[in-house]
Amino acid sequence: MPPLAVIHPVSRTVQEKLARLGIADEFDLMLHLPLRYEDETRLYPIRDVPANRTVQIEGVIIRSEIRYRPRRQLVCQVEDASGMLFMRFLNFYGSQVKAYSAGRRVRLLGEARPGFFGAEMVHPKCRIVHENEPLADALTPIYPATAGLSSETIRKLIQQALRQTLGDATGQNYLRETLPDTILRRYRLQSFKDSVIFLHQPSPDASATLLQERAHPAWRRIKFDELLAQQLSMRLHYRQRRSGNAPALAQNNSLTRALLESLPFELTSGQKKAFSEISRDLAAPHPMQRLLQGDVGSGKTVVAALAVLQAIENNCQAALMAPTEILAEQHYQKLSGWLGPLLAPLDMTIAWLSGNQKKKQREVMLANIAGGNAMLAIGTHALFQEQVEFNRLGLVIIDEQHRFGVQQRLALRNKGGEASSTPHQLMMSATPIPRTLSMSYYADLDVSVIDGLPPGRTQVLTKLVADNRRDEVTARVREACRAGKQAYWVCPLIEESEALQLKTALETHQTLNSIFPELKTGLVHGRLPSQEKSAVMESFAQGEIHLLVATTVIEVGVDVPNASLMVIEHAERMGLAQLHQLRGRVGRGAAGGICILLYQNPISAIARERLKIIFEHTDGFEIARQDLRLRGPGEFLGARQSGVPMLRFADLEQDVDLLDAARITAEELLRDHPEAAKRHLQRWLGRKSEYLRV
Repeated sequence: MPPLAVIHPVSRTVQEKLARLGIADEFDLMLHLPLRYEDETRLYPIRDVPANRTVQIEGVIIRSEIRYRPRRQLVCQVEDASGMLFMRFLNFYGSQVKAYSAGRRVRLLGEARPGFFGAEMVHPKCRIVHENEPLADALTPIYPATAGLSSETIRKLIQQALRQTLGDATGQNYLRETLPDTILRRYRLQSFKDSVIFLHQPSPDASATLLQERAHPAWRRIKFDELLAQQLSMRLHYRQRRSGNAPALAQNNSLTRALLESLPFELTSGQKKAFSEISRDLAAPHPMQRLLQGDVGSGKTVVAALAVLQAIENNCQAALMAPTEILAEQHYQKLSGWLGPLLAPLDMTIAWLSGNQKKKQREVMLANIAGGNAMLAIGTHALFQEQVEFNRLGLVIIDEQHRFGVQQRLALRNKGGEASSTPHQLMMSATPIPRTLSMSYYADLDVSVIDGLPPGRTQVLTKLVADNRRDEVTARVREACRAGKQAYWVCPLIEESEALQLKTALETHQTLNSIFPELKTGLVHGRLPSQEKSAVMESFAQGEIHLLVATTVIEVGVDVPNASLMVIEHAERMGLAQLHQLRGRVGRGAAGGICILLYQNPISAIARERLKIIFEHTDGFEIARQDLRLRGPGEFLGARQSGVPMLRFADLEQDVDLLDAARITAEELLRDHPEAAKRHLQRWLGRKSEYLRV
């Protein structure tokens, strides 16, 4: 589609301002849809003006003056045949004083309310008119604007574009239909052209409520088309990956059966189902791209271990990447305990790579990975560094995948070693993804869900406690530790910040040491050297440390069954996902757990709502759904959104029915109407139709 300047004689300055609004071509301009509408199609007699509604009146200014009490203001009396009201401007220019002089006929659009002298409109939209001047014949759209480019200017540009497009004799009509009639009839969708024109020029009798709530059939068509474009993009990407080659890792069940027999517990039905889906994908000759999600403590790691063994059974290496060293080391310890005894008789090892390793140790690990002795490599970002070479990488596992950017995930997958083959990829997340997000932004992935918790796990009791009751909290910590249990005390910052005035881990550690002289208190945070961090965590795991003061580095992966109590400082400043993850660090033993959320008044309305949600819900999927409602998909997705078509018009919470319809339609178009699918994608994504590669 040609740039806007080719079609409209707009200056470079206007082009730059339009670009700030995301408008680069004709179609962008037509899809710059109104935020709201003003009704200038009718006049109300002043006597009949309703309260608390924006309406239009017309009258003559009979008096205009600048008053100075209680502050400088321009006050005009406006009269029609039925009555009189005041028009007041608290901020005004000299030109307005001159324009709004006695004798001028004006139309005012605003909300009338009782004032000191009678009914008044404060800062109404005011226009000087002639007697019997015609009224608008459609609702007036109000557009998103930017500095130096008003809604009125944008409206004129859009009207000009619509006139030109509708009168285009060459047939280059940007509003032509992209969907087959069968789809339009099935979902009772009105035409795309009629929808766009209506939203820019709605008739006077159009329902203002339906327009404002974006529930009008015209809005539904726009939202359906946007969702359909996203679904087409994601499904094409999915097909593109499925057409690649990957090592077919057959299910021969020698090592996997041995692991299951050695475990002191039996897999839950959710774990068995998830592994069955993963195992089937690994056996296929095209790359698996699967997301394994489950709530905190649902047992994702053992499912990942089984996938690793299926790769090893087929003489392929596996790599597991985690976002933090604490989590990576936890995986290394756990998987070494489970898999080490099975691999040792086969002369196979597990490699550990971290950014702070000593040179000699690192060189040994790199040699084992390159030589194929290490059949599993575990680490952080260090895994995809240039000097890391795999012998035959068949499976890549990325834990807490939303914390890694697209390029980081791609860099590890490209370590496959064989140019013609791509490793299978399994991504894990303990931040449950709401169904609507999974259907839209994750439509290019297969998703496995572990529902439910392993036997013996109990729900964590959550308590909200104001900061002024801190003494009660310290008493609860002392009681728990004296009873032989352990506790976490989580702080959001490491160093003092005057702006935020938060308690820091360093200060808190010092304070708690003095409060609990009888207890052994440890400290762990992100800036602690790796070896010190590991030593502290090991001491805590062994029960040598009673109380661990930590920053949110312990958010994921830390598994100490004896820790039954967690205190979270300034919980009002943390996100729902983070609070839920932290809470999942306790209650991992048979005794259950308690999580105390310490908050400091006053707190904002949004923080209050977050605390209410985390207090009332323990189900991670419900918490994630509420989180999506509060934050919207952009924030929720994080690094995942890079390259994914973001939604401007559709709302995943309100438009689930349209999302379902778009998902079905995308498959149908790709199968039966590929040209229509291509046209639709070109319209909506155009030059932006770059698909995610990972």
